[in-house]
Amino acid sequence: MTYYLDPFGCVKNQVDAENMMAFLNRAGWAAAEDAGAADLIIINSCGFIQSAKQESINAVLNWRKLYPEKKILLAGCLAQRYAKDLVVSLPEADGLFGTDSPAGIVKAAAKAIGSKKLTQGRGGAEKNPAPDTGERPLLSLPGSAYVKISEGCDNRCSYCAIPLIRGGLRSRTISDISGECKTLLGRGIKELCLVGQDSGSFGKDFAADAGGEPGFTALPGLMEAISRLEGAFWVRLLYIHPDHFPLSILDIMERDKRFLPYFDIPFQHGSEKILRLMNRRGNAETYLELIETIRRRFADAAIRSTFMTGFPGETDGDFEMLLDFQKKARLDWLGCFAYSREEDTPSYSMKGRVAKKTALERKRLVEERQISITEKKMERFIGRVFDCMVEERLESPPGDSSSGEEDIYLGRLPCQAPEIDGAAVILSQRPLEAGVLVPCKVYGRAGIDLQARPLL
Repeated sequence: MTYYLDPFGCVKNQVDAENMMAFLNRAGWAAAEDAGAADLIIINSCGFIQSAKQESINAVLNWRKLYPEKKILLAGCLAQRYAKDLVVSLPEADGLFGTDSPAGIVKAAAKAIGSKKLTQGRGGAEKNPAPDTGERPLLSLPGSAYVKISEGCDNRCSYCAIPLIRGGLRSRTISDISGECKTLLGRGIKELCLVGQDSGSFGKDFAADAGGEPGFTALPGLMEAISRLEGAFWVRLLYIHPDHFPLSILDIMERDKRFLPYFDIPFQHGSEKILRLMNRRGNAETYLELIETIRRRFADAAIRSTFMTGFPGETDGDFEMLLDFQKKARLDWLGCFAYSREEDTPSYSMKGRVAKKTALERKRLVEERQISITEKKMERFIGRVFDCMVEERLESPPGDSSSGEEDIYLGRLPCQAPEIDGAAVILSQRPLEAGVLVPCKVYGRAGIDLQARPLL
């Protein structure tokens, strides 16, 4: 039997999809290159915000319209969160499969093919079986792999549905993660992206079970274990909550340059009132202090964040505080989202709801102001040499001789994370291999992208 997997959502969802593929392949299924050649279409859905939920539902409807005779399985966060509703309201799906146990995808796929409806968004009786870690198929860009270090979250931000979908924090063991990293490096991977709902909280559940100190994190211990691995590779740490950023990781990053000075820290807002309503403890001053601490230690530090506009109670004054924080923070990269009202979260019933039109206009203003900030921040890399991750060769437009004898490649510098930041546009007189690190000199900027050439 063959399957086609249609992935949605975040990179943590992507790792789930890769693990599902590994279990299906192990059970004798084969991955099809396109849906038309598959016996089963699997949509790995997102259930985080309304727009993402609708996108996943539309995928089911569109595939059903395109292939009315095929079997369709809705997997992932949406199926986990709304299983009882969807089994009735979405008859276009032949089965539902949640997030509890990737190994259960084999049973769920068999039921879907047999037209046996699943009535719960669960993956069988097993709970968190050992994943087919470093040997799983990879859906990431060449040379790069995401390594999920934990599941769930205990931060309980008032707007966030993740605990409703994924539950509380459950960290993997350090030995398991470092073993996966070693296997991936053995496969030729050159960039390991460590991800969790909050990577800074890694191991806090272990400490709590053992009666450890509040605020403990095992992230430094994990980094030390990865640091003992041999080879030339990059490590990125993604998604660290600013209220408990473990400053001790900076010492490790200074000692081992393979840990890139790239920091993904979701500050969300600059108004202390709004941050408290979000169930966050920090404020603009403490967040700016954290940013400056990082930049004092790492001149090339690249800091990415996310902002949210339109949270209940956000006034014009609160929004001005957010814009002021944006101006002072001078973030390298920034994503902005309009608030999504999610049922069963604490913010769902909060007063002072902001009109969607207002939230979207505020989002637009934040994004518009960020363009010039990012462009200016990128200029500090011009004229310097960095390793660059090569991703793909671009085809030159017909009749385009602007690059002479040079081929055009897309890649990324240390300041650019996969898929979410700008790119490095590489001009090269010699062929470059995708998925490898190549020393390049940055010679210019085109918008938010950087231009580079390999060293001869």
